[in-house]
Amino acid sequence: MGTALTPASKADLAYRAIRRAIIEQALGLGTKLPEDQIGTQFGVSRTLVRTVLDRLASEALVDIGNKRSATVSRPSLDEARRVFGVRRALKPEAVRSVVERWQPAMDAELEGHVREEHDARQRGEFAASIRLAGEFHVRLAGMTGTALPERYPSDVVTRCSLILAVYGRPHSPDCACNEHRGPTAALRQRDADRPVRLMAEHLDGIESRALIAELPREGLSLGDVLSCCRKSLLPPATSPTPTTRRRIA
Repeated sequence: MGTALTPASKADLAYRAIRRAIIEQALGLGTKLPEDQIGTQFGVSRTLVRTVLDRLASEALVDIGNKRSATVSRPSLDEARRVFGVRRALKPEAVRSVVERWQPAMDAELEGHVREEHDARQRGEFAASIRLAGEFHVRLAGMTGTALPERYPSDVVTRCSLILAVYGRPHSPDCACNEHRGPTAALRQRDADRPVRLMAEHLDGIESRALIAELPREGLSLGDVLSCCRKSLLPPATSPTPTTRRRIA
């Protein structure tokens, strides 16, 4: 029997579940996020739901309009181009910082993460692989050793994940994994020029796959999506009896 969740931990679970649902593209752009429905789903007060939505809005994943109505954010094509420009400018310095601090533990962490990406693709969990592809860059930013460079790339990567939900198009399932293996191998050589070049080529590939016309998407109801994400985030000891999982993307 698992330990009961506190209101604060329930609110954090709600944040992580909604965030995952948006990044994994299970919730369509512009989807309404009613406070009462979210509160019922996670067993939290509307005050805590507002805190969750404000946190997501600070990451530009959610738009909060008049009368506190929240929806999944819908970035414009012009904003998408600006965000990718910022990401392109930040990445070389982040890579150089990682090269200077490179340690075997970093190698193991990145290699392990790339294997997670590969395994998700092999299982056909393409929504999870999209999230993991973005988290690779967040992990890399975390290895720079300074809070400021870590936070900025993390926010930019999160925004890029949302942009891919709007402007993405189908591409080879192995693409991201292969593009992450190259820079990781180059980092081992402790030569900044090659991983910087490979990472720039990788970002070129991401951008070329993103900045096109918007594609229509379909999804489950808000309740179904949040329920799936909530269960996937709970530790096994606190999860309900497993049932057949529905695809959310």
